[in-house]
Amino acid sequence: MTRALSDRRFRAANARVAHVSLRGHVDAPEYVEGEVMRCSWPFADLCRSPNGPRDLQILRGQPVRVLEIHAGWAFVIDEVGGYVGYLPEAAVVGGVHPTHRVGARLAHVYAEPDIKSRETALLSFFAEVEAGAVEGGFHALAGGGYMVAQHLVPLGWYADDAVAVAEMFLGTPYLWGGNTGTGVDCSGLVQLAQYAQGRACPRDSDLQQALGQPVEPGARLRRGDLVFWKGHVGILQDAQTLLHANAFHMAVTSEPLQDAIDRIAAREFGAVTAIRRIGETP
Repeated sequence: MTRALSDRRFRAANARVAHVSLRGHVDAPEYVEGEVMRCSWPFADLCRSPNGPRDLQILRGQPVRVLEIHAGWAFVIDEVGGYVGYLPEAAVVGGVHPTHRVGARLAHVYAEPDIKSRETALLSFFAEVEAGAVEGGFHALAGGGYMVAQHLVPLGWYADDAVAVAEMFLGTPYLWGGNTGTGVDCSGLVQLAQYAQGRACPRDSDLQQALGQPVEPGARLRRGDLVFWKGHVGILQDAQTLLHANAFHMAVTSEPLQDAIDRIAAREFGAVTAIRRIGETP
């Protein structure tokens, strides 16, 4: 409750409505439970205010709790990470029951069950779709369109290795607040990798720094350890190699850990603030 009141990222209240959990804590004309709906666009920016700055992106099929629709905008709670913000009203729909997730970094939706047919959408890793049985190598999607079977995994599938998920994004352009294979930032990459392994993970690096257990100075580093700076995070491919989405290269890159430490100390975020270990990674 403290975070929901003090951190604007999680404060589910505006001038007209508040979530019922805030009754007695904030003044609002109306308190609502909200309705769980899902993103219908390939992805949509979750904005701090209508037409405001992007905090993150909501993927197709991802659930959001809609507290209010007003003047073309839905005021929502991201059901995955708890963030609060605004989506275009046209981007949220009800009645969707996902069965599969995208298992590739990016995957096309086709107009027909034919890879030579026109593509109608581009979906990112872990977007959720409602899909029928495989016929002729394709899933038919509820609402129209087809996806090749190789690009989808069952909804209950999770990755064995978070680092392997992050490695899929090598070369992806850096995008502040990005959550997709077309653009991602440092904490978005870490969240996708952890979420794909079935672990809850906050969206921003300041919150991610509370995950797992600290790796003490001088301890042997491992694949999957998270390295933090004030305002930045990366994931280790091995004890000497850092994988991270960064604005220096403007892409997801792999580089020697010490090179990154030296450059970041000199040019960007200062010294490493923490190294955290989240479970065991292959």
